[in-house]
Amino acid sequence: MEVLPAIDLRGGKVVRLQRGDYDRQTTYDDDPVAVARRFVDAGARWIHMVDLDAAREGRAVNHAAVRAVAEAVDARIELGGGARDDAAVAAMLTLGVGRVVVGSAAMKDWAWFERLAARGDLAGRLALGLDAREGRLAAEGWTQQLQTTALELARRVRGWPLGAIVYTDIARDGMLTGVNIEATAEIVAATDVPVIASGGVADLEDIRRCHDAGCAGAIIGRAYYEGKIDVAEAIKTAMGP
Repeated sequence: MEVLPAIDLRGGKVVRLQRGDYDRQTTYDDDPVAVARRFVDAGARWIHMVDLDAAREGRAVNHAAVRAVAEAVDARIELGGGARDDAAVAAMLTLGVGRVVVGSAAMKDWAWFERLAARGDLAGRLALGLDAREGRLAAEGWTQQLQTTALELARRVRGWPLGAIVYTDIARDGMLTGVNIEATAEIVAATDVPVIASGGVADLEDIRRCHDAGCAGAIIGRAYYEGKIDVAEAIKTAMGP
């Protein structure tokens, strides 16, 4: 299982939000390249990056910072935020990232996402972002609650050439309350697409639970920035017994 330390960008700085709330932001660093280098030095092979400005406003404010990270470190980048159409996805891939996460746009226009995912040149380079609150999906910066469940879409993409599903429990994101392992395990069981757990990772026990549930990866954010989890130890734990 991979550990993906997270770099969330707003105005070029490394920040974290609580439950996706832009009014509940903590700024941790103003140098994302330096942060990424620390992750790679600890053994990270993937880094999960989110352009929060693009996610909220549709403007690619942080592309220069993403490109700088991609060029500076020997790790693959998974980038989310602002993947609203073909042009946006193409622009994100030109930054040197390994995978683009598509979330709200897929919820809004599933037929478009299905066509996108079927493109041979994008096989393995797209991830479906499933952000859920009590099992039901949310979109548009988590402000719009949908009736569709994350489980339904996980089943629907079985057999698709996606690189991953990034499953986030919104209520736990940035709260250090532990992964919703029961819901995550249901997603893993429902699909053959690799599942990356996101939201609430607080300690090494969460990493163990994700590993035992069959996750392909786990994203760590606030727990790292607040000194509650060491990336190198998390990576070692993710390798299993």
